[in-house]
Amino acid sequence: MVRRVAVVGGGSSGLACVKTCLDEGLEPVCFESSDDIGGLWRFKESLEPQRSSIYRSLVVNTSKEMMCFSDFPMPADYPNYMHHSQLLQYYRLYAEHFHLLRYINFQTTVRTVTQRPDFSVSGQWDVVTINKDGEEERHVFDAVLVCSGQYTHPSLPLSDFPGHETFSGRCFHSWEYKDADAYRGKKVVVVGIGNSGADIAVEISRSATKTFLSTRKGTWVMGRMSTNGLPLDMTVLTRFNLILSRLLPFSVVNWAAERDLRHRCDHQLYGLKPAHRLLQRKLLINDDLPGRILQGALIMRANLKGFLESGVIFEDNTVEEDIDAVIFCTGYKINFSFLPPSLYEETHGELTLYKRVFPPSLQHPTLAIMGLFQTKGPIMPVVEMQARWTVRVFSGLNRLPSPEKMLEVIESERKRNMESYTCPRQAALQVDYISYLDFMAKEVGVRPNLLLLLVTDPVLWLKLLFGPCTPYQFRLSGPGRWDGARHAVLTQWKRVVQPFKTRPAPEPEPGPSVLLSVCLLSIGASVLTALILSKDKLSPVLQRTARYCEEQLVSWTNQTL
Repeated sequence: MVRRVAVVGGGSSGLACVKTCLDEGLEPVCFESSDDIGGLWRFKESLEPQRSSIYRSLVVNTSKEMMCFSDFPMPADYPNYMHHSQLLQYYRLYAEHFHLLRYINFQTTVRTVTQRPDFSVSGQWDVVTINKDGEEERHVFDAVLVCSGQYTHPSLPLSDFPGHETFSGRCFHSWEYKDADAYRGKKVVVVGIGNSGADIAVEISRSATKTFLSTRKGTWVMGRMSTNGLPLDMTVLTRFNLILSRLLPFSVVNWAAERDLRHRCDHQLYGLKPAHRLLQRKLLINDDLPGRILQGALIMRANLKGFLESGVIFEDNTVEEDIDAVIFCTGYKINFSFLPPSLYEETHGELTLYKRVFPPSLQHPTLAIMGLFQTKGPIMPVVEMQARWTVRVFSGLNRLPSPEKMLEVIESERKRNMESYTCPRQAALQVDYISYLDFMAKEVGVRPNLLLLLVTDPVLWLKLLFGPCTPYQFRLSGPGRWDGARHAVLTQWKRVVQPFKTRPAPEPEPGPSVLLSVCLLSIGASVLTALILSKDKLSPVLQRTARYCEEQLVSWTNQTL
């Protein structure tokens, strides 16, 4: 019987796991190596080896309503996309509200997590920690939740680039970057076009003489704002859009999305266009990158090929001389050095995880990895749902498939993802945001029943189907039900609007009548039904009708905020 659970890490994932354990009547003991909560989101002026690091100006790229914990909305006056310091403050509010700090052992590092000699019977773990005084302590736990993150060991592939040994400038990983002050009047190359690479290149371009952004494959870029300036993720991540994407041909959905994006920025003209289609991989979220290219402050370049004595050469043989610094935004190595080596694949040395959580090789499912995935959506709601599912597995309320079945699922999902991600490691990390949440929610018993809600609560049904897939909907019923969940869903757009109310502005023209609104909603429901009934015989007219109705529904929602 699982009672005591070790939680490794006191960041946002660790907080969610401690709280979930308490909800299920378990006894969590959290070990945090630093002296405070927050993990990745706690900015530090100085670098600390084997700990995450962020830059001073970092702003989140998922909106507050989408990324909050499911039973603790963010304050209404918080901006929709906040600075890292405000997100850390939210985590402090969460920890204080649910009295989580008393369960966290600060300045305590986990050295090893190993199976006890009687693991085949007990499923228990030996955990060795080092406290702030350097003293070793030994513990026995019934289960372990690993929440130490994946951004602590930078991947710096200097050996791939000849000439780096004699390069006169500085080469370093973005893990070391704090701000652009040191690059005023310099010439800088940024390698890698992920979110960090784009953010850093844009920021440096405001100070440096010249800034070059080197990319191997390019990317699709979209800002945080969607229609009418509303948060992008709240208009894109909806169940209605998910249904349409499953029923309409993938090529049609990609064409429509790429066409809309081209109207904002011609990616080919700007040197950004990748080989892959827009919906095949994760978007780059950046508000300023196209503008900096337009102004000539930032110059796109091909993939870095090598170094010269004082410059660099790119794969198209373009040369840039007098380069002062090259910043590698090339990701991180996944490293859980305290875990047993037996959990890693022999071939690639990687963790094989069922549904990105459970190692299938364990005889008892009493160890789980939190947050080791990538998705086109916010991370925290997914980690919270992982914790809710995991704790029920620990408690025996849910059962996992056989090891053979888990391995079969892992390989099937990897092969499917490799259609978009050619790297097997990257392919294994990918999960579909709403589908993955729904899978775990069904296991826990908290997946919203849309058919039932259509009959019993049509107002809420409309919000869940056509509105954003916010975390509150997974607290409407079932284990862990929160009485405030329905109200949180119905008022989510009010919290989106609240931070904008800083000066009186003329009222807009009267919106559509109630009758028209009802008609639009009816049309939307009819189209949805038609789509489901004609899954195999969709006509172009129906596709255009579905798109038109969706646009009208979004427009009506915006006008009635």
